[in-house]
Amino acid sequence: MTKELVLIESITPQAANLIVEEHSSSKQSYLSGIMMMAEIENGNGRRYPIGELTTAVKNVNERIAEGLSVFGELNHPDNLQIDLNNVSHIITEMRMEGNNALGKARILNTPKGQIVKAILEGGGKLGVSSRGSGNVNEGRVSGFSIVTVDIVATPSAPKAYPNHVMEALNGDKKI
Repeated sequence: MTKELVLIESITPQAANLIVEEHSSSKQSYLSGIMMMAEIENGNGRRYPIGELTTAVKNVNERIAEGLSVFGELNHPDNLQIDLNNVSHIITEMRMEGNNALGKARILNTPKGQIVKAILEGGGKLGVSSRGSGNVNEGRVSGFSIVTVDIVATPSAPKAYPNHVMEALNGDKKI
């Protein structure tokens, strides 16, 4: 007597050369522009030296390259932990240009992300602000370690109001 087996044959869409045609007008919502500023006194009375900011941006890019999500929240919490209930965006890229850290953040379809989208689509301007740890001596920051960049109403860096950008899902562009 032979034992009956369940046989399931499967093939991945890639192996089958499956082509799916879709028409979608879906667009991703991003904030793109200045995220942090070095060598100026910010609204909190702190000054981030260019070397500190460059290192922080490098560390963010390493996390992104490792496949880690650099989540950001709507508003700054009072701690360094990311609360997934408050996540509104993911930092997708950062780079230094002069004294400015430029970045791009994809707004997520989370409850907090929906608030961000509604504000932006309603014509509101939102800022961003870094969250991290470090030492402050006479207003000068050293040993800066960045956790993320959060979306805020009033950023401490005077020009940290990135632009709202809508892009097609397959049309991601580098900043």
